[in-house]
Amino acid sequence: MEIVLFTALGVGMSTIFGGVLGFIFQKTSQKFNDIILAFSSGIMLCASILGLILPSLEYGGNFPVLVTVLGIICGAVLINLCDKLVPQINTLIGNESQQNNKVLLFVLAIAIHNLPEGIATGVAFGADDVSQALTVAIGIALQNLPEGMVIISPLLGCGFSKKKTFLIAVFTGFTEIFGTFLGYFAISVTRVILPFALALAGGTMIYVICDEMIPESHVNGKCRSVSYAILIGFCVMLAFDYFI
Repeated sequence: MEIVLFTALGVGMSTIFGGVLGFIFQKTSQKFNDIILAFSSGIMLCASILGLILPSLEYGGNFPVLVTVLGIICGAVLINLCDKLVPQINTLIGNESQQNNKVLLFVLAIAIHNLPEGIATGVAFGADDVSQALTVAIGIALQNLPEGMVIISPLLGCGFSKKKTFLIAVFTGFTEIFGTFLGYFAISVTRVILPFALALAGGTMIYVICDEMIPESHVNGKCRSVSYAILIGFCVMLAFDYFI
């Protein structure tokens, strides 16, 4: 249990630490940001496959492929539904303050994506394979650093003070800590759903990578350099998994 606690704090704190770096390096180039985002995509892709998808197949019982494929698809649908929740919240809160609403939506989007990442970490620990769990946790933590960095400038640009901006970064990190414990205790209660839960968590991560992270990193046309960054990130995570 202690290792789950420290890992949850580490994963959540990585977003907060990224926010601190965002204050320090507020004027990084777009090319640098794209490469970091692409590198993080490769890390998360490798971590989701090695730490979640392959273990799901291993624990899948009589129908491992069916359970894993179903879990991946359900994970993608789940994160897609979460994305659709954000504009619905915008409708509910109205347009009394367009600037604050914009910031709220931005923060909710980050928090919604951090929650399944935390759940993925907790589910991986629930499988009782520490090395696979650490693979997922390290991959997510490394990805959280640039994610924490990129939320700082937009918030400051909307007129938020440095103190409020930092507290928002802390909030987004806390959702990941909460998600880690949620995933861990859910699997501790019943291990029957473990293969499906692993694939579900992997599906959420892969969906975010394919739908947002990789397209965003290519939006400025630096396709060759960011593609290599994805491959390097994948290889770095592969090496981490091999030596852990």
